[in-house]
Parts: sequence; C-alpha cells; structure tokens
Amino acid sequence: MNLEQRKHWNANHKILTGILSRPEEYPNAIALFLEQHRWLYASGREPSVQPTYEDAILSGLLEQTFRAYPVRTSVSQNSIAWHLWHCARIEDLTMNVLISGQEQLLHSEDYAGKLQTRFIHTGNGMDEGEIAELSSSISIDALSDYRQAVAERTRSIIPALCPAQLKDKVSPERIRQISAQGAVKASEQWLLDYWGGKTLAGLVLMPATRHNFLHLNKAMHVKLKLQKSSTRST
Repeated sequence: MNLEQRKHWNANHKILTGILSRPEEYPNAIALFLEQHRWLYASGREPSVQPTYEDAILSGLLEQTFRAYPVRTSVSQNSIAWHLWHCARIEDLTMNVLISGQEQLLHSEDYAGKLQTRFIHTGNGMDEGEIAELSSSISIDALSDYRQAVAERTRSIIPALCPAQLKDKVSPERIRQISAQGAVKASEQWLLDYWGGKTLAGLVLMPATRHNFLHLNKAMHVKLKLQKSSTRST
C-alpha cells in the first residue's frame, strides 16, 4: 500500500464516517466498509486481488524483523508482532462481544492456545518485559490464521446489522462481560469506558477500520527502519 493508496484510504474513511449512520446510504456505507476493511488484512484466500496493506508489510518480512523489540522509530517502539496481535485482539472483542454478543474467537476457536502466548487481554498497558515475551514467543502462523478469522467474522457481522442498530450505544452488560473475561488489564479500565461511550457505528469506524490502519502504519515504519534496503520499492 503506497502513499497514494493510503491517502485514498483516508479519503474514503472520511466518506464512510459521513454516511455510515444515514439509513438512505446504508447499502453504500456497507459496501465501502467492506472495501476499506479488505485493505487492512492479508488477502489470504483471495490471491488474485490487489495486494493489501498487510500484504505489503508481510512481503519479504524477516522473522527477526517481525519479532524485534524494542524498535526506536518516531511512531512506536513496539514490535510488528505486537501491532498485528493487538489490533486483531481489539477487533475480536469489539466486533464479536460488543456488537454481536458472540464469544470472542480467541476462545471459541482456541486461539488462546494456538497463539502460544499467555496474554489474553488487548495488550494495552503491557510493560517492556511482557511485550518482549509476546514478541519472541507468539506463533507467526497462528497469528496469521487468527487475523484472517477475525477479518472474516467482522465481514459477516457488519452487513447483518440493520441501519437503526448502528445508532445503538454499546450494551453495559457486554462491557461487563469483557471485564469479567480478563480481556482488558485492570490498569486499563479507561478502554472499557471509551467503548461504553460509543455507538455501534463508532466501533465500526475506529476499532474495525481506523485503529487497524494506524497500527499497520506503525508496523510499516518498523519494517522500513529495520529492512531499509529490501523495502524501498514497497
């Protein structure tokens, strides 16, 4: 995903923000959401489509680059592994538990075991030792599968909503479920308050789209810093 494509994605996100809660624009909003979301995850089972932002990050990515931590960049010191895991965790929780009332994929599909990391929360508030541990131990293949599963689930959840639901506030009971599951660290309760103040449309516009985009930008910065010679054409 080059600079022009990123600018195009940002421009479309502004359009999506303007039309998502307008019932008369709902079909167009859903189509635009699905297109925006597709850019944020590896093409996976759709190898014929245009390469996505995650494809660009993963192309030629060395394992040592994927796991490197800390990394001193202008935007983040966290590893690519952490960024890809963190935004998938956030999306799994917000789309499955908060929007659809389902069990998060981390548990329903046993990714908690497959990922080979003891951390089941969002990653907010982790200390340096914890981030280093996750970065060195997480399974690359399982993380790829987890991200693909999260993406596919989201793309089934959002089109199934009716326009009126997008204006609903997040259910306090579902916020309590997330807290009870240990999905947010005790020190990071602000995140639950933040989600609790959102409408469902707000969750679509941030965790499911903008939040992913921001973390992919940071992951690409890490890749470019550590693999300058091999990524100049990306």
